[in-house]
Amino acid sequence: MKIAEADILIAPGLGNSGPEHWQRRWSERMATARTIEQDDWNNPRLADWVDRIHQEILLSTRPVVLIGHSLAVAAIVHTAQLRLKDTKVRGAFLVSPPDLERDDMPEEIHAFRNVPTDPLPFPSMVVGSTSDPYASYERIQGFAADWGSAFQPAGDAGHINAASGHGPWPEGLLMFAELMKRLKA
Repeated sequence: MKIAEADILIAPGLGNSGPEHWQRRWSERMATARTIEQDDWNNPRLADWVDRIHQEILLSTRPVVLIGHSLAVAAIVHTAQLRLKDTKVRGAFLVSPPDLERDDMPEEIHAFRNVPTDPLPFPSMVVGSTSDPYASYERIQGFAADWGSAFQPAGDAGHINAASGHGPWPEGLLMFAELMKRLKA
């Protein structure tokens, strides 16, 4: 599938993605991309995030490919298990899923816990770093296995955000292109 044939829905994580984050940069470069905006980026409610993701998918006019980072990965997986069977979603690119079961996670995201472990109803790729402060490398690989996702190692890349030096993140674009090649329109 070509990017021009899909609505690319970009879902930022907790606190939103600033202008230097690779997600914002990608949304500006891809003509068919748009960011899924949330009403409250800092005090997220799972039901609200799931509703917004689902609403954006329903509003799309072409096949959908989701791009999620961090907490948005959990929101996408919750949405997939609740509402995305037999929809126009063709795939998902899931970057830096956090381990929400850890004791050191912020209280405001506890509602996102108990992330489903069933396979996703569409092809997906999980990208993980060996030095992510929010999930061990093994846990991220486990998410990929649970969700039936291809796993793509990112090396020593932190949380794969602007703070870890991933502004444009061209390596990520290559990984995303690999996923897109596998998807059908």
